[in-house]
Amino acid sequence: MLKKQNDNRQLDFFIAYLVDLPLRDQKDTMERPFFSLAKSKRVKPIEYSSPDGKVWVKVYPHQAFGMATIWDADILIWAISQTVELINRGQVPSRAIRFHPYDLLKAIGRNTSGRDYERLRAALTRLRSTTVQTNIRAGGLEKTAMFGWLDSWQEVVDKRTGKTRMMELTVPNWLYQGVLNHSGVLTIHEDYFQLTGGLERWLYRVARKHAGMQQSGFFISLPTLYEKSGSDRAYRSFKSDLKKVVQHDELPEYHLEWIEKTVGGEPTVHMIRRSKLDPSEPAFQAEFKRERRAPRLEED
Repeated sequence: MLKKQNDNRQLDFFIAYLVDLPLRDQKDTMERPFFSLAKSKRVKPIEYSSPDGKVWVKVYPHQAFGMATIWDADILIWAISQTVELINRGQVPSRAIRFHPYDLLKAIGRNTSGRDYERLRAALTRLRSTTVQTNIRAGGLEKTAMFGWLDSWQEVVDKRTGKTRMMELTVPNWLYQGVLNHSGVLTIHEDYFQLTGGLERWLYRVARKHAGMQQSGFFISLPTLYEKSGSDRAYRSFKSDLKKVVQHDELPEYHLEWIEKTVGGEPTVHMIRRSKLDPSEPAFQAEFKRERRAPRLEED
């Protein structure tokens, strides 16, 4: 059981015992190219700069382990969700989290076989070994942050049985401070973990960040989406893949529309909350009220 120390101190670690939490994601990571969108090993770096040059991201994979993927980022979403919930309950959580891998795997919709434990270890290793440089959240200053998606991770195994007794991970200060920021997180739909494609997952995060609850949704051009995705596929292939995702239109909460003819000559994607559509439209879905307690560290 978590024990609270002096109000001005952090625990050295906290034990992740909270279950069935509202899922949260850190806003700064949702629209920029921080992760590989492919399950195959990626060793090519990502180098992104916004059109005005004010925001940039560089991601360097480990040559042996590859770049952290958008599926690996599920672990960070779980850690963020645990941290926010504890803050909302008046706790002062550490950046270090102790947990049993079974609980984490179940929480992010994975199986719990020995092979899944191996995949978890591989994901933790990619998160630890991927290096990120960015000036996001510099507050107008010339400031660069450099970090890995995890500062560390460890596993304790019972030598007699060979079974894992517990694991511990430590999130980087850049991510932790982004969570502590009052408007730094957004809730995401629990069906996000059921999305199987990397592009679909990334598009949902972009829609959640940009379209939000806006009445008219959000319009974004294909070239801009391509640059923000960090995809290492050719633009023509990316365009074909994206069109299929839009046509299938299976993202949780958000409806996608492909607008072929635009002023710039390239298509645009319209993202809008399904509840904001006319009720007569096939893609309309009414909002449902979740039974979970409404979180405080979020915004629409």
